[in-house]
Amino acid sequence: MSEKEIVIKAENLTFSYEDGETKKEVLHGINVEIEKGGFTAIIGRNGSGKSTFAKLCNLILTPTAGSITVFGKKFDSSEPNENDVYDVRRRIGMVFQNPDNQLIATVVEEDVAFGPENLGVEPDEIRRRVDAALDTVGMREFARHSPHQLSGGQKQRIAIAGMLALSPEVIIFDESTAMLDPTGRNDIINTIKKLNKEEKKTVVLITHYMEEATEADRVLVMDGGRIVLDGTPREVFSNTKTLHGSGIDTPQITELMQSLNAAGYGVGCDVISIDEGAAQIAKLIKGTDNAGN
Repeated sequence: MSEKEIVIKAENLTFSYEDGETKKEVLHGINVEIEKGGFTAIIGRNGSGKSTFAKLCNLILTPTAGSITVFGKKFDSSEPNENDVYDVRRRIGMVFQNPDNQLIATVVEEDVAFGPENLGVEPDEIRRRVDAALDTVGMREFARHSPHQLSGGQKQRIAIAGMLALSPEVIIFDESTAMLDPTGRNDIINTIKKLNKEEKKTVVLITHYMEEATEADRVLVMDGGRIVLDGTPREVFSNTKTLHGSGIDTPQITELMQSLNAAGYGVGCDVISIDEGAAQIAKLIKGTDNAGN
């Protein structure tokens, strides 16, 4: 079996903000690796360091101590070379919480084309990238619309398309579903899964929604500037004590199944998806019906 390629590697990664005349350390010696092609979710309460870590990954911020290695290039507390910063930001894209802050043009396709135009991409290639990006997020039919007349979920998909047109290898979604309704969130998560599975993009999803995190291959739990859990969704969400201690709830379906199990119904405690839970409850009901016959 070939070794997995590591695209992001944090070693004793530390970051402090200036707070007046003092420094406030918000990341404390993080050690973690992100593999190429993976889908990693990062969860944690407000102030746990999730967004700070994301901004270090594409050099919006630089480490106070320790280092972060991106595509084999190590960055520490030294001022990074401008060419290196440009290369990292070209290869690692970010989609933020509020799509209105990322949409700048008055026509959807012009907005998506903005990034590659600034990179000096040839017009024919820009046209191809714009069409492909809009197809990927299911927004081709809105190419001539005004972004500001779209729904929140549609705007966020346009913001994602604009990022895709830059052809990044890694996409970090920094609470990109936080301002959306359940339908909009579902649309964006389906788009993210498509990008990961079909487009082979490496995805890092920062989210407050546990149901979104269950869709990932791997979940990191951050608390107080440290990683306190790291594993598959099933492994992480079965660790109820640590999650609750970090101010995080388990998915609602997991809570329900644990309650049923505690009440003596003998269902699985490690259920993390609604489909899994529905199947177990249906099996339980069927067993109860058979017992009554």
